[in-house]
Amino acid sequence: MAYFNEDNTVEQMLINAAGNVGWIYVEPDKVPRLPDEVFVVEWLNTALLELNDITPEQAEQVIHKLRAVVYSCNNMDDLVAANDKFRKLLFEENSYPFGQDGDNINIKFFHEDMSKNRCVVTNQWQYPRLNHEGGKRLDLVYLINGIPLVIGEAKTPVRPDVTWADGAVDILHYEKSIPQMFVSNILTFASEGKELQYGGICCPVDKWGPWFADEERHHGTLESVRRNYESIITPERLLDIYRYYSVFTGGTGGKKIKIVCRYQQYLGGEAIVQRVLKTKREGSGPKKGLIWHFQGSGKSWLMVFAAQKLRRMPELKSPTVIIVDDRIDLEDQITGDFTRAEIPNVDSISSKEELEEKIKMRKILITTIFKFGDLDDGEVIDTRDNIILLMDEAHRTQEGNLGAKMRTALPNAFFFGLTGTPINRNDHNTFAAFGAQEDPHGYISKYTFQNSVEDGATLELNFQTVPVSMHLNEEQLQKEFDELTDQISEEDKNELVRRTSVEAFFTAQERINEVCKYIVNHFRDQIEPNGMKAQVVVYNRDCCIKYKKALDALLGTDDQTVIVMHTNGDKADDYKEHKRSRDEEKKLLDKFRDPLSPIKFVIVTSKLLTGFDAPILQCMYLDKPMKNHTLLQAICRTNRKYNENKKSGLIVDFVGVFDNVARSLAFDEGTVHEIVKNLDEIKALIPTFVAECVEFFPGVDRTIGGWEGLMAAQECLKDSEKKVSFARHFARLAKAWEIVSPDPMLQPYQADYTWMASVYQSVRPTGGNGSLIWTILGAKTIEIIHQNIDTIDIGKSLEELVVDADVINTVIEEAKKQPSKVVEVEKMLRLRLGKHASDPNFKKFIEKLDELRKRLEENLITSIDFLKQLLQMAREILEEEKKVELPEDPHAKARAALTDLFESIRTDETPIIVEQVVNDIDNEVVNIIRQFKDAFKSVTARREIKKKLRTILWIKYQIKDNEVFEKAYSYIEQYY
Repeated sequence: MAYFNEDNTVEQMLINAAGNVGWIYVEPDKVPRLPDEVFVVEWLNTALLELNDITPEQAEQVIHKLRAVVYSCNNMDDLVAANDKFRKLLFEENSYPFGQDGDNINIKFFHEDMSKNRCVVTNQWQYPRLNHEGGKRLDLVYLINGIPLVIGEAKTPVRPDVTWADGAVDILHYEKSIPQMFVSNILTFASEGKELQYGGICCPVDKWGPWFADEERHHGTLESVRRNYESIITPERLLDIYRYYSVFTGGTGGKKIKIVCRYQQYLGGEAIVQRVLKTKREGSGPKKGLIWHFQGSGKSWLMVFAAQKLRRMPELKSPTVIIVDDRIDLEDQITGDFTRAEIPNVDSISSKEELEEKIKMRKILITTIFKFGDLDDGEVIDTRDNIILLMDEAHRTQEGNLGAKMRTALPNAFFFGLTGTPINRNDHNTFAAFGAQEDPHGYISKYTFQNSVEDGATLELNFQTVPVSMHLNEEQLQKEFDELTDQISEEDKNELVRRTSVEAFFTAQERINEVCKYIVNHFRDQIEPNGMKAQVVVYNRDCCIKYKKALDALLGTDDQTVIVMHTNGDKADDYKEHKRSRDEEKKLLDKFRDPLSPIKFVIVTSKLLTGFDAPILQCMYLDKPMKNHTLLQAICRTNRKYNENKKSGLIVDFVGVFDNVARSLAFDEGTVHEIVKNLDEIKALIPTFVAECVEFFPGVDRTIGGWEGLMAAQECLKDSEKKVSFARHFARLAKAWEIVSPDPMLQPYQADYTWMASVYQSVRPTGGNGSLIWTILGAKTIEIIHQNIDTIDIGKSLEELVVDADVINTVIEEAKKQPSKVVEVEKMLRLRLGKHASDPNFKKFIEKLDELRKRLEENLITSIDFLKQLLQMAREILEEEKKVELPEDPHAKARAALTDLFESIRTDETPIIVEQVVNDIDNEVVNIIRQFKDAFKSVTARREIKKKLRTILWIKYQIKDNEVFEKAYSYIEQYY
């Protein structure tokens, strides 16, 4: 009978498809490599001699230098730096004194004609391979000229509980255990035959993305995976990504990370590069193009990638690439991206004189469009045809006189417009300026809001309306309100405001007080528990001042709010306190991004509505009339991914702009409306979602607590497909619940939700299998489970249970009559193992316990056999515990855990006195806990504990690592 598994389906399909695009398959045993060698030295040596005029001894010197980087990488912490260094050795630091008279020559590792390179794919690659045993086994390895450049994992396509993410998790484990295999890596990928996802080294699974061959985005079948796979695995494209479409940059905490282009960035960047090259080669053709990639999908990096490749194309003879923004804050963001990625030959233009002077330079220049406004009418500053302009946020606000002057000044340049907002059908100026007739629909590349959410590049946007009394809904003001939202000039707006009552409405102190009360209550209930922050958008600069005073009074402190606004034209010095240099503002916003900083709210009126990237920002409190491009750009500040607690971006609408979404967001693309959702719509779905989850448990009494009830629930999910289906349904419900909670409408469903959340958590795999299906529960759901958890007591401690034979016999006999005893013993073991979750010595017991549970569910063993093996495992666990010296009491355990944590991060650069840090935390936390009954069930108490912990770590000891903060808090919650 035919059968399917990952080897004879996905893995073999991928090997076969690789042959279609230039790869040769070689069986692993026939690859001529040494057991502990990363390179296939024979192939690498041959390529070096064929590509370069050097001797075998010189080739050995080159290989030795590459080896030194590979084998100096002994752990995952060194991997990104080693990967960066290795790429430099191939393409930038590849000069050796092998020429005549010791002259330096550049060593080539790859032939420009890919057919002349040795491109080999092999499978089941073992490293290290000592006596054909030991080491790790990689599904697929792709080598060019003996250098392993890509690693892939194939998973079975026929088990619904297995996804590509399981392969991605495997790769992350390999990066930790055998980092040497990834030093030369371009990218890694995984597939289960439905989706193809990829990432750069050390990239968390939730940051991986799909690769699509084109903007049609086919997926879901083996055939679609094959097509997408052939697109990304083409050797020419891989080397293109390696050299031009990858960067190394600073991540959170200053740690270096690798960014590999997403598929839309590659397609968009190549659309620009290939148009320039084609027009230059043929001497005619369009010298412009329009790219629409939605807000938050990475346009800044697209420009970095495209500029990097354009600069290195020999046909363009050292071109000048100019990045043009329409706002200073956007210019700062782009400049920061180029600087952190260490892109060479980057400069900025700060005046008309610099524009005229630096335009002659063969560099990447960054400026705003307003610098062109200072040019004289009709002034031409450069007639070269190898000047390429990339215009950020290229909608009609950039055109008019400024656009005309720019095109006059550079008559033979290429102009490419990039926009993050859908362009209205009536927006003829933008299409005329950038759209080419040769391009379908006027774009050379398009990536919609729907695409970005489906790919996980951005989050959905939800909006919540507030009491109508806070809306500007008086009929006689509606016409004037609409005029104000049409983004008229500042002068016209001021004139109009003087003739209306709109300003009076938004600046009334009584209304501001009511709005701020709502903001503080909402933030404390829905945003702060997730560890997120908020932006408050108000009517004008005076409102910024009023809102800060009102919010500070309600919060009881002035360090949680900050105003960021323009202070130009402030003749009376009303806003002097909030005037900052660009560098000061940047440092302030970095503090806002810091999860340990006390700043929770940034108050703005016109600043930070575009180009402001702060993933920790989840909620926008909107109290300013806006619509169309400006509205969409503003609300998309909240759609950046951050962590598992951030399920969506949220806009709380005090103005009423969302009362008619279609009118506020009047764009061609219906996808905008699909993703911007009203919370009322989500609330309406909750009852259906709950009912569909409940249907998985027919006849189960959900009022029965303890493990009798849980066992009955688990019996309904013994079938693997049914369990996976329940997981999908509950994950959908949990996402909606996290978004809506703590709304009172959830109360009727609270008991059922709590019960199902506990069931979900109890059957969720612990080993990371089915990573996409079994999602991590949100903070609010975890809190619900903790508040409603039942303790397990079978009358005996674990020690008594395994030592006393009579007790064992009694438990076995009771289990025959009362099967719930089996589950109670299992739970006892899981609770005990949970205390050792971070100890690798106990990992084998967790894996064995999961395997036993699986065998029981598949009816391979009886419940009594299951129990007997549990009792045997209990003995083994106790024996293992004897090897570990544990503190005697919970308080000592807390101090020991905290001591270990801070010892692990102590370095010469951060010479903290660990005992002092632990003492401070210990004393301060105990003081707070004593003030509350059941402190960890109190939202207020937990908030105060976290606040005190932040103060100790962040302010007193300057420890600003969020992972350390989270671990410290988890120890406090566990032991105190």
